[in-house]
Amino acid sequence: MSASLRLSLSSLRAHRRRFAGTFLAVFLGVAFLAGTLVMGDTLRASFDSMFGKATDGTDAVVRSADVITAAGEGQGVRRPVDTALVRTVERLPGVAAAAPDIQGAGQLLGRDGEPIGGQGPPTLAGNWITDPKLNPYRLAEGRAPARSGEAVVNRGAAKKGGLRIGDTTTLRTPDPVKVTIVGLATFGGEDGMAQVTFTGLTQADAEKYLTARPGEAASIGVRAGPGVSQAELVRRLTPVLPKGVEAITGQEAARENTDMVSSQFLTVFTTFLLVFSGVALLVATFSIHNTFAIVVAQRTRENALLRALGASRRQVTAATLVEASAVALTASAAGLAGGIGIAAGLQALFPAIGFPFPEGSLVVRLLSMALPLVVGVVVCLGSALTPAVRAGRTAPMAALRETAVDTSGASRPRAVAGAVLAATAVAVTLAGVLVSPSVWAAGVGAVLALAAFVVLGPVASATAVRLLGSPLGRLRGITGGLARRNALRSPKRTAATASALMIGVAVVSLFTVFGASLKATMDQTVSRSFAGDLAVSTPSFGAGGSGLSPRLAGAIQRLPEVDTAVGLGRGVAEVDGEGRALTITDPVALARTFDLGTVDGSLNGLGTDGIAVTRDEADRRGLTTGDRARLTFTDGTTRTFTVRAVYGRS
Repeated sequence: MSASLRLSLSSLRAHRRRFAGTFLAVFLGVAFLAGTLVMGDTLRASFDSMFGKATDGTDAVVRSADVITAAGEGQGVRRPVDTALVRTVERLPGVAAAAPDIQGAGQLLGRDGEPIGGQGPPTLAGNWITDPKLNPYRLAEGRAPARSGEAVVNRGAAKKGGLRIGDTTTLRTPDPVKVTIVGLATFGGEDGMAQVTFTGLTQADAEKYLTARPGEAASIGVRAGPGVSQAELVRRLTPVLPKGVEAITGQEAARENTDMVSSQFLTVFTTFLLVFSGVALLVATFSIHNTFAIVVAQRTRENALLRALGASRRQVTAATLVEASAVALTASAAGLAGGIGIAAGLQALFPAIGFPFPEGSLVVRLLSMALPLVVGVVVCLGSALTPAVRAGRTAPMAALRETAVDTSGASRPRAVAGAVLAATAVAVTLAGVLVSPSVWAAGVGAVLALAAFVVLGPVASATAVRLLGSPLGRLRGITGGLARRNALRSPKRTAATASALMIGVAVVSLFTVFGASLKATMDQTVSRSFAGDLAVSTPSFGAGGSGLSPRLAGAIQRLPEVDTAVGLGRGVAEVDGEGRALTITDPVALARTFDLGTVDGSLNGLGTDGIAVTRDEADRRGLTTGDRARLTFTDGTTRTFTVRAVYGRS
């Protein structure tokens, strides 16, 4: 063992209590990062397995090639296909079976009359596919629906709603439909696809309640005959399909389903955890730097004696970095084990709180272990580099004199640089928030503000310690006075110690202020624009629920206590080739219940070929009253509408 290595290990043993904080900082950051990566890999593998099992009998999917996607509308809306294509597909050589897949929104009511699910994950309804290999759901109990009004539901939804075979309940499509449960089903071997609920109806009922017109389906599932591969089946299907309709393999369809879950849920989930790991590693950077700065300062005479005995600068610097490497490797290795524990805990926690995930063992990939290990080592070594270089520059004569008080932290150049950074941060942030709203500009301003605080920290810490520490001498005597002088002795070290706490408080303040601001903005928007007395809505958020019956607004309007009731529907269409969200409503009644601001034109004369657009949208597209716009709807029809009103407030 070399002398520098023995010296480093001896130093670690001598300062083990001080290095415990560094160990914990690295451990927490690496554990959060490793746990996030392992949990993400596990969930992706579980969903891959579940979708693979559910669609293992589907060799090809025939669907529309056209998708209309509006901003903020998720995966978009795909146009339906004609169910008459089933007969064309079935006659094709190499096809064993084909079946239409009709899908729509359908929310079940439980035994207590409360809706099941819908708090984010979708509530689905569709036709029960009679071919068991093409049906992603498998009957676990009971039988398939054979008559109108009969339904099969996934077993997870039945358990949550307290429903059993033979029970009669209501299915919102969104119009209420009475259904009798005749069977319970599983999806990919699970009671359901996470919190998604499914109700299977007869094909006639599905066409009646879930489609705009009979003879339409979301897609057509195809099963290949013996000896025909999925790729070969797609090649045979493509020539017989009409324009605008495509065929993809079953494997591609399963992969798209997994990607959809990844983009909508897993990305948000893993990003949320990655933010915590990033904050932990950022705090660890300050903590590690501060720890090594203190250790190097305490060992000034020791390092000077080593230099006097012949040790080179490189050897002294290397000895300090060896200590950092030892802490980094042990803490990162422990963090990997902790990350696996965090992932296992999350896997057990979610089912306990009623959010089941697909079953499966933890997936620990090499990259998920190597990346956190490298990050932990790099963060630790990078944070210790400056103190290590400072230790190597210790002059041999420092062993013979008292170490001078560190005044570099309060130097004039630091104060000027910090002030310039702070001014730039304020200017960039205000420009990104007020002048030209930009998330990137505001983010850059926030990063510059953090850098300004770090640079100005030593300058401000000296003044803050003098002011806040002045009563310590009177309150705590000699102990208080020594504490004040020790904090003043090294402004850099004092500021570095406070920076870790500053970041933690900043993160808490960020989420608190953001939440309060979002709530205030929503309250202000609603109180400013909503002129009604009551709003009726479903208890769900996102795209999870089935919505309200279109006839509900009319029923409320007929009540003697009601002056005006207006329904708000949502949809998507391509406006001049670009996907946009639509609001479908009675414009005259809308103007009586919402403050739409200044209206150019008239909302009374929209008729069947007129539209009203917001002023922002009109300015963006260069539209004014009297102009025309082509709208293409999800059923493939295209119509030209006239802009008859432009209103100022969305």
